[in-house]
Amino acid sequence: MAIEVHILGSSSATPIFDRHPTSQLVRVLHHTFLVDCGEGTQMQLTRYHHKASKISHIFISHLHGDHYLGLVGLLSTMNLQGRKTPLFLYGPPGLAEIVTVQLKYSESRFNFPVHLKELEGDKLYTILEEDKYKVEAFPLEHRIPCYGFRFTLKKTNRKLNKSKLPEDLSLLQLGALKKGLDVFDENGNIRIHNQDVTFDPLPEVSYSYCSDTCYTPHLAEWLRGTNLLYHESTFTSDFAERAKETFHSTAAQAAQIAKDMKVKKLILGHFSARYKDLHPLLDEARSVFPYSFLGIEGQTFIVNQS
Repeated sequence: MAIEVHILGSSSATPIFDRHPTSQLVRVLHHTFLVDCGEGTQMQLTRYHHKASKISHIFISHLHGDHYLGLVGLLSTMNLQGRKTPLFLYGPPGLAEIVTVQLKYSESRFNFPVHLKELEGDKLYTILEEDKYKVEAFPLEHRIPCYGFRFTLKKTNRKLNKSKLPEDLSLLQLGALKKGLDVFDENGNIRIHNQDVTFDPLPEVSYSYCSDTCYTPHLAEWLRGTNLLYHESTFTSDFAERAKETFHSTAAQAAQIAKDMKVKKLILGHFSARYKDLHPLLDEARSVFPYSFLGIEGQTFIVNQS
């Protein structure tokens, strides 16, 4: 089992140099999530052969246009294509008003349910949870309310080694073994040692998405140990003051967060239009955190649970 991250857009503010505003497709098990939806996202979905109809949840980090201006267009296309399944939409306060106003003045309506939940809170908290995975949101430090997201594949139960199991075990006893417990006989003695008949569970793995934010060290407290981290890296350190003024981060700062969080791999993105060549950003990040990579559009990053 794995988490897949597909980069659809990696530019900040404007499309340039064949780079598009921010958007990512994240797959967790058989669930398909869209994270941010900048201008041109639905064209990028088509370009990289992803079906919009499979998207079940959309997460919008904040209400700067390069992160949401493609949303209503995408929803409208879903409607034109006959979507009937519900769509779950998450975003900061104001997103519902933005969508509603556009539908009002175009005299449009969707023929599928849209469930919208506004984000809030001042720390990491769960916004979606199923048996095998969960999605959490956390606040970032930007000019307007902005949130990041953490996608986690939960630790699995222990796997039964069927070749070593007695045939007379009940469903209750099998369930206990999956949970890591021993099986006892009627006298309270251990009949089956768990370690003798089970395999180790698959570990918890996670992907964390840090949208627009200035350097925020407390992220390491919330997201420590995440396997894969995306962190905006709009500028090189030559423009550190500009980054501070606009509540963005440099590549070195993104790398420092990755180092502090003890992650395994860092994806850089949200590149300023001033950089046609992105290697200065990559070189700066790798000088701090060697396992840094550019979030090139069309590229896929995978976090394996096994």
